[in-house]
Parts: sequence; structure tokens; C-alpha cells
Amino acid sequence: MIERAPAPAPAAAPRRPSLPARVLGTRAERLAESQPPTAGRVTAYVLLFVLGTLVSLCGSFVQTLWTPAGLLLALAATGAVFYGGLRVTGTKLGAGMPLAGWFLALMVLMVPRPEGDYVLWPTLSSYVYLFGGSVLGVICATLPTRSGGFLGVPGPRR
Repeated sequence: MIERAPAPAPAAAPRRPSLPARVLGTRAERLAESQPPTAGRVTAYVLLFVLGTLVSLCGSFVQTLWTPAGLLLALAATGAVFYGGLRVTGTKLGAGMPLAGWFLALMVLMVPRPEGDYVLWPTLSSYVYLFGGSVLGVICATLPTRSGGFLGVPGPRR
């Protein structure tokens, strides 16, 4: 009687990364990217603050003009600026600067005009824009970054 060797186990198919990992990259990929120089980051922080202000201004009009598609468009643009700032600078402040500009512009836009008009009316879509944009900003500001420090200064070794 001839003994047969056990059949080799089928090779496990390589795991396909999840959708968020394909879009945002894995944590290891994000941490392996090099950071821009300090002068470039400081310039990027200023530009991201201005960009956050402009997205806030445009988003406050778009979300009211084309409800509900405008609301989704405004939130998508807001999230893209926050996440883009995080990826460009590699620091949490990269997501915080456009968030600060976005929020500051919204505070100005919520004040009634002397004529009694509002730029950002107290409606459901405005509240969703405020809350959704704030949540997106906090999510982007808490994602893992390449540096352990606040301004891109390396933190202590772990």
C-alpha cells in the first residue's frame, strides 16, 4: 500500500485592504511619509487657515442654496480641507488650522446683519452643517500623524 502525502493547504489569498484603508492609506503608510520642511509647514498652516475660512464662507451659501445636495457638497469640501491639511503637513495642527478658520468664519456669519438679515439662517441644514463640520474637524484632528509633537517637532521615543 502506497501512502500519499497530505495535499498542501491552499495558499491563503492576500487580504484586500478595507475601503477606508484604500482611500486614506494604512497607518503604516501615513507614518512612513516624510514631513515637509518647517518653513513649508508654517506657510501651509497660514494657507490652510485661509482655505478653511473660504470653505466656510462658500459652504454656508451652498448648503442653503441646494438643499440637501448642497449640504453634502459643503460637508465633503469641509472634510476634504481638514483631511488634506492633516496629510500635507503631517501634524494635527494641519487639520486644526483650517478648522479654526472654518469655525471663526461661521461665528461671524451667524451674527445678524444690521438690516436684520442672516447669512447663516437658523435652519436644520445650517445646524447639520455646523455639527457635521465640527465632527469632521475633530475626527481629522485625531487621526494618527507622522510626528509626535504639536508643531511637527518629534516627540520622545517610545
